[in-house]
Amino acid sequence: MLLRERLEIRTLALIMLCYGIWGFILFGPVDFPLWLTVLMLVPVITFHSSLQHECIHGHPFVDRRLNDLFIYLPIGLFMPYPRFKEVHLTHHQRARITDPTEDPESWYVTDEQWAKFNRIQKLIWTANNFLIGRMLIGPAIGVSSLLRADIQRIRNGDRRLLGDWALHSTLCGLLFIFIGYFSNISILGYCIAAYFGMSLLMIRTFLEHQAHPDRRARSVLINDKGPLRFLFLNNNLHAVHHAYPSVAWYRLPGLFRLHQERFVEMNKGYFYKSYTDVIRAHAFKRKEPVAFPLDPV
Repeated sequence: MLLRERLEIRTLALIMLCYGIWGFILFGPVDFPLWLTVLMLVPVITFHSSLQHECIHGHPFVDRRLNDLFIYLPIGLFMPYPRFKEVHLTHHQRARITDPTEDPESWYVTDEQWAKFNRIQKLIWTANNFLIGRMLIGPAIGVSSLLRADIQRIRNGDRRLLGDWALHSTLCGLLFIFIGYFSNISILGYCIAAYFGMSLLMIRTFLEHQAHPDRRARSVLINDKGPLRFLFLNNNLHAVHHAYPSVAWYRLPGLFRLHQERFVEMNKGYFYKSYTDVIRAHAFKRKEPVAFPLDPV
């Protein structure tokens, strides 16, 4: 059997639906206004990233190479899928998530880095610590940080990484050719949609983790019931995902309902009722200090 379980047909169907909607918006018979095309593409690109996350964790197929093949197309433009996979799996394998010296998905910096920042850099990173700021400049910070690190590794002789970026660049180039010749949007318009697709994803990642002495309390629970819950494939229940990283998206709500008191107790009440509460609390209020507030181990 190719699927991990029969219910994985849901994940496969969503992958096909995502590509289908994306293709219809870009290459379908309806010539939408540019602003509407961009607006429709943004959540589709965000959703594709959520599906990539599912495939990274081994869904919907038993064969991980098949998962990778189905979701590899870089419609989000800014990160090669193999790099997303490597960074995210490293994040899950580290006991000290959020620690910038160990966790590649940490948004904190070390005290040494903060001390070396000039006034403009400190202003940028402080703005990035508000939800609105994270949505506006977070994608640029994340992509530029990844590029700097990867360029250094490539200079040091990492040929595998060079191959990942070369293939990604080739696929993006082919995508731009198809968009330029056959789609209802300009290449610049598509790049804008891709950026804000990543920006929308920042609503999920903004509060996913906090620096806390107890590592079990570092992952959030957001009991959202709205469309963002579906767009993020239940990763709002992030503490449940970290406790059971191989469990499919459609099983996370059931696990949470079954063990809700245990999960809330375990993560020390790092809990929000909805993304509306998150936005109200942190749209213009910083989450935590930019510099990692815990002592190194």
